[in-house]
This record gives sequence, C-alpha cells and structure tokens, in this order.
Amino acid sequence: MKIFKNGELTLSQSVVTIGAFDGIHIGHQSLITKAVSRAQELNVPSVVYTFDPPPRAYFQKQMILTTVEEKISIIKQLGVDYVIIASFDEHYISRSAEDFLNELGFLFPKEVWVGSNFQFGKGKKGTIEHLSIQFQTFTHPLIKCSKGEPVSSTRIRNLISKEEKQLANDLLGRNLFETIQLS
Repeated sequence: MKIFKNGELTLSQSVVTIGAFDGIHIGHQSLITKAVSRAQELNVPSVVYTFDPPPRAYFQKQMILTTVEEKISIIKQLGVDYVIIASFDEHYISRSAEDFLNELGFLFPKEVWVGSNFQFGKGKKGTIEHLSIQFQTFTHPLIKCSKGEPVSSTRIRNLISKEEKQLANDLLGRNLFETIQLS
C-alpha cells in the first residue's frame, strides 16, 4: 500500500472510497471492503481518500478515535492499494466542491463509493448527487449493530463517554484501547 497527500496521486483508473473514517468501525470496514472488492473485480487499483484530522475533530473539537497511523494500519489490513490523506486545515476547508471533483478526476475513478451522509467542499455544498454527475457513484448502505441501531463514530464516542467500552469495541470490530501494531 502506498500513501499520498491530496493532489499527489494520478492514476489511469481506480475505485475510490472517500470518508473521514475516524475509528475505522465496522461500517467503515464494510464500505472499504466493498470498494476493494469492486476494484479487484474491475482489475483497477483501490483508493481510500481520507482526512487528517477528521472534519468533526477540526470543526467541533470531537475526540479522535484513531490516530492517522492507526487508521493507515487498519486500512492496509483491508487490502487497499493507495491511501490519500488530505491535510484538513484552513487551506483545505476553503476549497470548493468543484476543486474536490477536479482532484478526484486525476484518479479516473470507474466507481466512487461513499457513505449515505457524504458531503464535500466548502460549506458542504457538494452532495452525493453532485458526485454522481461526474462519476459513477454508489452509496454504501448504513451498517447497523445487532440491536438494529446505526453504527457511527459519533455513537462510538458517546459510548466511550458513558464508559460502555464493550459495545464501543463491538462497533469498532476491535479493542479501541489495544495498541495497533504498524507493519
């Protein structure tokens, strides 16, 4: 797996999945696994486009569930070919939705896979519908826990704050407090 900063990678074809992926919980894992599977079926590289720090940590000062190193380690285990890590800072957040779409164009995605609440660009002006005008876009279904409740990083943060560590770990698919070995 190779790691790039935003704007550094150009490919002739790919399957791309985009998200904050804070925690790389079971929903994120399902989305990334689907994108990797589609890339293999189409015989093109898989790309995960993610952010450091996650947007909610930047804007809302929310707790970060995984360091960028942990995130990369987990993504690598999912069989991804390339990871793009966008530095989520003042410069990045000033970019328009069109700028983001232009950057994605350099990856020549055959497919783009996102979660159901995906938005992009300054002021969240870019939507899944905007993305699908330019690229064949698929929305991965929301993953729910055994109780039928949606899995999300926000929910995991809330569980951690209530010290419901076992349920948080179940939603993460691993022990959050276990040190992840980088390989």
